[in-house]
Amino acid sequence: MAVLALVLTCAFWGLSFPVLKALQLDQAARLPEASSWFLAAWIQLARFGTAACLLAPAMLHLPKPTRKEIQQGLELAAWGGLGMGIQTDGLVYTEASTSAFLTQAYCVLLPLWTVARSRRLPSLRLLGATALVVAGTAILSGIRPGNLSIGRGELETLLSTVFFTGQILALEKPRYAENRGRPVTLMMCVGIAVLALPVAWLTAPAPEAMLIAGSSLPTAAMLTSLAVFCTIGAFLLMNTYQRYVPATEAGLIYTSEPVFASAYALFLPALLAGWAGISYANEEFTPALLWGGGAILAANIWMQLKGVPHWLPAWLTGGARRIP
Repeated sequence: MAVLALVLTCAFWGLSFPVLKALQLDQAARLPEASSWFLAAWIQLARFGTAACLLAPAMLHLPKPTRKEIQQGLELAAWGGLGMGIQTDGLVYTEASTSAFLTQAYCVLLPLWTVARSRRLPSLRLLGATALVVAGTAILSGIRPGNLSIGRGELETLLSTVFFTGQILALEKPRYAENRGRPVTLMMCVGIAVLALPVAWLTAPAPEAMLIAGSSLPTAAMLTSLAVFCTIGAFLLMNTYQRYVPATEAGLIYTSEPVFASAYALFLPALLAGWAGISYANEEFTPALLWGGGAILAANIWMQLKGVPHWLPAWLTGGARRIP
């Protein structure tokens, strides 16, 4: 149940890529003088502020958030808010495919953190699955050693993965084991909106830009979809169910996000472009989607395999129960 919930989380997150891209194009056309930092902060403020307003009524019949729930929610807001803000700004200065590839660096950082904390080497099974994910993401993104250069966008994306790693680890802490997902998610949304507000205000080209940025029906609709599906839906599932899955395994599951994003990009951009009046073309189906997505899927199935044929070598199964 927990694994399926995290896969659904990735399906919701994948939706955010084409929607955010369309929203950025719409904002840049109406506010050409606005900086990338303003647009990134304003989107975070509007997205998570809307999510908090929609989620708050669902808390009325529940007991008030506990001290630990407030603490965890604000900790997730710090890690996730900074990570998403930096990632959104970095996306302006690099290709979406490069950003998608580099964002998956947390599937490497998590095993390294586990090794440093436990002073035990990861299993060959985990190392093999991680290698499959890296290879699959590289194929999916079209990244090659010769076309990967490190500039502002790439550095910001790599920095954001450090914060995403901290966010994943914050959900694994034993002292938060009894926390409820709904209050934690609400506090996280409030915390991210509060963090984004001063950044958006200080970087706005003019005070009225705070209102102009959201003064269209397509903008409101895209923000609502981000708030409902990619924020409330995704983070409610993540904050409720990730505690039942080891952080390193959860990190590998989360790498299925670009597979969903690539699938949505086959048809959603043109729909959004026609409605919002922007130029945003669909991506084409390529063998890279099949092979890259297949490698990521194989890695996650490998990690979830509880019973394996007896003829497979023991190192390959990572100690899974053998089927005669």
